[in-house]
Amino acid sequence: MATEFTDLTPEGKRYFAELKKLAKLEVQVGFQRGEGASEDGTDLVDIAAYNELGTSTSPARPFMKQSFENHEKELQAACDVVNKTISNGGTAQQALDKLGVFCKGLVQQEIVDGGFEPNKPSTIEKKGSDQPLIDTGTMRQSVQYVVRKRK
Repeated sequence: MATEFTDLTPEGKRYFAELKKLAKLEVQVGFQRGEGASEDGTDLVDIAAYNELGTSTSPARPFMKQSFENHEKELQAACDVVNKTISNGGTAQQALDKLGVFCKGLVQQEIVDGGFEPNKPSTIEKKGSDQPLIDTGTMRQSVQYVVRKRK
């Protein structure tokens, strides 16, 4: 049986209403199918997956996985910001937008700083750099977040 809080202030009622909304939402960070493609027409979702998981011809460079595994303290602090946003009168949407922006930045930075296996000499010759995951910057710039209802 749920506890009813009948003596709440208007601020308390708003706070608990936003917590209910928050429980029904989630932040998804990554790439949206159809939102970008390489010069040859390959969707960025596919390019990101090939890089994240590797293929028969290139090693895995798990920038998404590392973004979250390598930054647990920062993620906890970002979740604390979600709580503070709601406590300070913000909405669940505002709180999750802040979290989404933060996580998007983590992924973008991991693409740059991930410490991945360098490109093969043939790739270096083709693109002029040994930096994996960075060629034109399109994939890094295409990282997005969305706030959606939980399924």
